[in-house]
Amino acid sequence: MAVIRFGPFAVDLRAGELRKEGKKIRLQQQPLRLLVLLLEHPGEVVTREELRQAIWPTHEFGSFDEGLDAAVYKLRSALGDSAEKPRFVETLPRRGYRFIGTIDGVTSSVPRRSWHAPIRKPFILTGGVAAALALALSLRAGPTGRHIHSLVVLPLANMSGDSTQEYVADGMTETLITDLGKIAGLRVISRTSAMHYKGTRETLPAIGRELHVDAVVEGSVLRSGDRVRVTAQLVEAPTDRHLWAETYERDVRDVLGLEDAVARAITNEVQLRLADVPGRGSVATTNRTRPVDPDAYDLYLRGRREWDTWTENGVRASIVYFERAIQRDSSYAPAWAGLSDAYGGLAGSNSLPSEWAWRKADTAARRAIQLDDSLSDAHASLAMVLAHLYWSWPAAEQEFRRAIALNSNNAFAHQQYGDVLSRGGQFDAAIREMQRALELDPLSPNKQSSVGAALYRAGRYDEALQLFLQVPDPDFISENRHRRIAVIYERQGKLPQAMAEWLTALKISGKQDLAASVDSAYRASGYAAAKRVYLWADVRDKERRAQNPYPRPRSLDIAADYALLGERAKAYEWIDKAFREREWPLMYLMVDDRFETLRQDARFRNLAGRLGLPVSMALSSRVAGGSSQR
Repeated sequence: MAVIRFGPFAVDLRAGELRKEGKKIRLQQQPLRLLVLLLEHPGEVVTREELRQAIWPTHEFGSFDEGLDAAVYKLRSALGDSAEKPRFVETLPRRGYRFIGTIDGVTSSVPRRSWHAPIRKPFILTGGVAAALALALSLRAGPTGRHIHSLVVLPLANMSGDSTQEYVADGMTETLITDLGKIAGLRVISRTSAMHYKGTRETLPAIGRELHVDAVVEGSVLRSGDRVRVTAQLVEAPTDRHLWAETYERDVRDVLGLEDAVARAITNEVQLRLADVPGRGSVATTNRTRPVDPDAYDLYLRGRREWDTWTENGVRASIVYFERAIQRDSSYAPAWAGLSDAYGGLAGSNSLPSEWAWRKADTAARRAIQLDDSLSDAHASLAMVLAHLYWSWPAAEQEFRRAIALNSNNAFAHQQYGDVLSRGGQFDAAIREMQRALELDPLSPNKQSSVGAALYRAGRYDEALQLFLQVPDPDFISENRHRRIAVIYERQGKLPQAMAEWLTALKISGKQDLAASVDSAYRASGYAAAKRVYLWADVRDKERRAQNPYPRPRSLDIAADYALLGERAKAYEWIDKAFREREWPLMYLMVDDRFETLRQDARFRNLAGRLGLPVSMALSSRVAGGSSQR
């Protein structure tokens, strides 16, 4: 057993692990080797050339520079150290590094050379300490030939030292995820779930278990002026075994070519480990090697970062960035696709007049496809427009299938395709698409909620309830989650549980007084009376706010409250208004059980026919489903 202790840390050479106060700290092989080399010579300068010969002997010097910088960065992160005020690892500019901490003790069952022995050239791992480390790393490598069926790209580290450049690393991460997602037969975790691990110290095997993936891609991005350098490595998740690593550096104008080079190199490595199944391992070809304006690319990344916030202010800010990117380079297709997504998002949340916003999204999506027909996101954007602006369901489904064919790992496309399928009662197919989206984005509350909604529409209440109870409570879905649970309990006849969820939803939305009134009505007169108190208060509040400028409540939600209250004339008045405003939830009209009492009406069937929905569904006494609080 060989253990080196310094400060609160201990390096277990036999196990090949770094621990802090007994807890394992995630550290890859190269940073760990670097640490041991420095520990072998405390207080002495270990030059960059000596480190290159010891750890990167087969790499070109250019690749080594970035590899060493990345290794030092990861080592300092694991130790909680800094370059400015080092406690353990000191940088000597243009020379090398020195361990300046105090080694508290070394125990070893094998001979080792003196800690202060001079470094021999060429610098190689020698002695008992290095031998123990080499043995540990070889044992950790595990069996060879393991197949890779799935992977996650962890957020690339921003090596610039400037937090305002974080979006560059995040944007490169997203692009790498997209490119690798084009490998047929490979499941690639979506960006939403991958970003959950930004800054994490979880071990790769632990991440692999949580996401059910075979491999992990991690690395770093350094942008300096008009140059971009990317270092990436592929690691086998269960064993933490290093499979491949490389560094690329190019002019920022050729950043698309750089991204392709990294993605193709990883693709080649993954292809070698894919199961021998026909069609697996192929990757769609791209034509993205044309130069891109550095400022346009920069603005696009900033726009995607804002869009990813899923807030009205963030999406509005993204439009400004996307439009500025297009002004710089009007032929940059991703910026047009981003602009379409942004306008579609604001239309969907009723933050802008729906038809006007969808037409802006339509123009942008078609321009993106005209510029790059291979862009999966652009086809998904157009599919959304076809569904929600034109109610052209077959054309929308065709575009969703095209988006998925171009990138089978496009979780958003799978999710929205499932929504479109469910509007016509194709519940089994819809649930399959939703579940696929969740497999690709397993940590997304939005995807979890969508699967639950699809199960509910299918009348599979027990399964829907189980899923909704597991969904975390982020602000943007918390209130609706509790309302959906309440409706399921109501369907199951569990009225006390249903009322508890209604009250929770009201309290979360800040309506404490209304919650007290509803609770009082429930105790005095029962569930039905309490729900009417809630519905009348809700519809009056929404009608009042509907007179305000955008954003404002959807007309269809007001119609639904009136339908549940039995006010048919008012319900149709607001449905007609939703129809004129082309609100996107109209697609669920036939599977939304808030309108269950209206389905036998000729007027209702006429509306369904104008929407292109299957009128025959209205003739059923009850269509299972309909998220009652969409």
